[in-house]
Amino acid sequence: MGGLFGVVSKEDCVPDLFYGTDYHSHLGTMRGGMAVKNSHGFTRFIHDITNSQFRSKFESDLPRLSGDTGIGVISDYEDQPLIVGSHHGTYAIATVARLDNLEELAAGAFRDRSSHFLEMSGNALNPTELVAHLIDQGDTFADGIRRAQAAIDGSCSVLLLSDHCIYAARDRLGRTPMIIGEKSGSFAVTLETCALPNLGYEVRQYLGPGEVVRITLDGIEQLAPPGDRLQICAFLWVYYGYPASNYEGINVEVVRYRCGEFLAQRDHAEIDIVAGIPDSGTGHAIGYANAANIPYQRPFVKYTPTWPRSFMPQDQRVRDLVARMKLIPIREIIEDNRMLFCEDSIVRGTQLKDIIKRLFDYGAREVHMRPACPPLVFSCKFLNFSRSRTELDLAGRWAIAELEGETPEHLEAYADQRSERYHAMLEVIRRRLGLTSLQYQQLDDLVAAIGLPKEKLCTYCWDGTE
Repeated sequence: MGGLFGVVSKEDCVPDLFYGTDYHSHLGTMRGGMAVKNSHGFTRFIHDITNSQFRSKFESDLPRLSGDTGIGVISDYEDQPLIVGSHHGTYAIATVARLDNLEELAAGAFRDRSSHFLEMSGNALNPTELVAHLIDQGDTFADGIRRAQAAIDGSCSVLLLSDHCIYAARDRLGRTPMIIGEKSGSFAVTLETCALPNLGYEVRQYLGPGEVVRITLDGIEQLAPPGDRLQICAFLWVYYGYPASNYEGINVEVVRYRCGEFLAQRDHAEIDIVAGIPDSGTGHAIGYANAANIPYQRPFVKYTPTWPRSFMPQDQRVRDLVARMKLIPIREIIEDNRMLFCEDSIVRGTQLKDIIKRLFDYGAREVHMRPACPPLVFSCKFLNFSRSRTELDLAGRWAIAELEGETPEHLEAYADQRSERYHAMLEVIRRRLGLTSLQYQQLDDLVAAIGLPKEKLCTYCWDGTE
């Protein structure tokens, strides 16, 4: 995934830019960067934040940054923002993007024999550099951004910093959000609205799918209107969005409470306590406990001062170690209890299996699991929210592979909660994880919890529909 934050300010933008970008660190990625424009040109810093907080890496850079406009980014893996020289002039660019046709687009650029790209480690191209190349084919920034979004398979949201202005462009289908905040004539543009309140900004507007605007101290100029089709990622509300954030005006934490309520309404398990797998399962569990009138308790507490997010390290063994070390069990709450856990989702199930075993080792009588979304059957091809390298990493897919082999003929049936194949898949997952019972959220209930029409949500990872 990744996050973007930009500032156009009447004063020095750096403090707001620094803290606003930091408020995207929960997206759990590997690079952080900031670029600022002033009368002397651009100043930029990029750091590896894989095992360090964004703030700790950039605090020493702050005295060397000054200007009234700037952009910041938390990036999946590529260095950004980039400083680009082109016929548009010099500009800085940052993206939250997944280019499924990156190699095809690069090959097209090579055919004109006047293009080249700098390779990152692993012989990969920097997607942001390729997006900049596509933008440079346009007569204007707005024209270039529209051309780039039309050419990209996947998704792409952009912040582009030029002379005393920021161009903000939301993904063509709005798969990721883009919101503008305002305070006393200064503006911020962000992926996460949770970055705004503590910096004094109020939400001014939500950009629509494919909308492009130019932000200056004079105001917000629309350069391309929003498109008719919205396909925002529903997983934002379930998992990787921050609880204090709003997308399309709908708060994440409130949606998670509603998800828990729906889970409780369809459940008949006899249990003693409700708990959440920290942290993203917590809101769902509170909603369940409130609706079921069953005590919410914390059988695990999270030790966060020195342990980073567990999905960040590339090595699975390191991820598992981090996940284990940061969750500390409380025997007095676990022992002799029938426990129901809410979880945002079951992606691979690797770490969850260890958690369940530890619960039984500490004396739990029963462990029931209630994921807040349906089984992940299809690997996302629009965003980089998971580091899974193959669809067979997904819990739903390894269960299907056990039932039908690695090339199943009835994949859609496994996404239908009314089918026998769906229930067979759940039983494989339940048995392998060692659960007393397993019951997933129904897709209709998830959609209702979010409150948008299904056609405005991307639910591809659950039902395969585009």
